[in-house]
Amino acid sequence: MMIIQKPEREEYITYYQKYVDAILEGDLCSLLTRQAEEIITLLGTISEEQSSYRYAQGKWSIKEVLGHITDTERIMSYRLLRIGRGDTTDLAGFDENVYVQHASYERLSMQQLLNDFSAVRHATISLIRILPEDAWTRSGTANGGPVTARALAYIIAGHALHHATILQERYLQAL
Repeated sequence: MMIIQKPEREEYITYYQKYVDAILEGDLCSLLTRQAEEIITLLGTISEEQSSYRYAQGKWSIKEVLGHITDTERIMSYRLLRIGRGDTTDLAGFDENVYVQHASYERLSMQQLLNDFSAVRHATISLIRILPEDAWTRSGTANGGPVTARALAYIIAGHALHHATILQERYLQAL
């Protein structure tokens, strides 16, 4: 069991509060494992045709949402690694819309995107498991604001939960 204390409000910028608030304090590795299984189960039966569904004009497709979850986790895990290891270099933000625009997720199968998400999630869990206890309260700067390693772990989980909820409520219910 790996209990990582929930971050205090000053450990991350306001933008991430909804993600942190969505996650209860507890065994984060077990939560991330269950969450991955749930997302894979949720999207694993989506046909290729359905995976291109957008609930409104200008919104991302199901494939693009899954790709966004994965890319964001890659970036947040990278930040987690750097800050957890004591690197205090300011870490740049990123424009999620530019990432999705240039990723060309539609050329990939739904299974490829699910496999990619699974691989990234396994790598995230591995990183969380090997970080020493004193790494969790280390702080750095990302996207122009303060963030701790433990805040990043909670942000990863909360961000995926946020988008899984949107997938269920706005995409899958319409299919």
